[in-house]
Amino acid sequence: MFLRRFARPSSLMMMMAKVKETTGIVGLEVVPNAREVLIGLYNKTLTEIQRVPEDEGYRKAVESFTRHRLKVCEEEEDWEVIEKRLGCGQVEELIEEAQDELKLIDKMIEWDPWGVPDDYECEVVENDAPVPKHVPLHRPGPLPEEFYKTLDAIMTGKLDAPPKKDEPVISSTSQ
Repeated sequence: MFLRRFARPSSLMMMMAKVKETTGIVGLEVVPNAREVLIGLYNKTLTEIQRVPEDEGYRKAVESFTRHRLKVCEEEEDWEVIEKRLGCGQVEELIEEAQDELKLIDKMIEWDPWGVPDDYECEVVENDAPVPKHVPLHRPGPLPEEFYKTLDAIMTGKLDAPPKKDEPVISSTSQ
């Protein structure tokens, strides 16, 4: 009764908002204003990614997922809803990811992987040295004999098409 009479709905919601006690991840502290931090990081990411050439796949991917995450953060107030809608971990983890992405953007610009000239030819080194015995070759085993029989029947036209699921099987012999 007291709350209905004296508290405004908006302040009531703020008092009743869930407070995150722990992330449950060792070394990852709770960020009380995670939403605001994420919005700032995502806006900075969208600014920084402009330094990458427009037609590069890396830029397109970063812009796409960053815009999506920013939109969710702007639409939602509650950290639990943000985590649920994004489905990419806790907001504190998202903060770390966004910080790492900003560092990666700087590294990508430094490395300039898209600056390869069109006429660049990569040298192919063929090494016929035997593979050490402890290294698995990952070669598939032989296919079953029935596979080869079926393949031969298909190639020679001796195999009829299998009946469709809903089609009744009618034998060619009359009774």
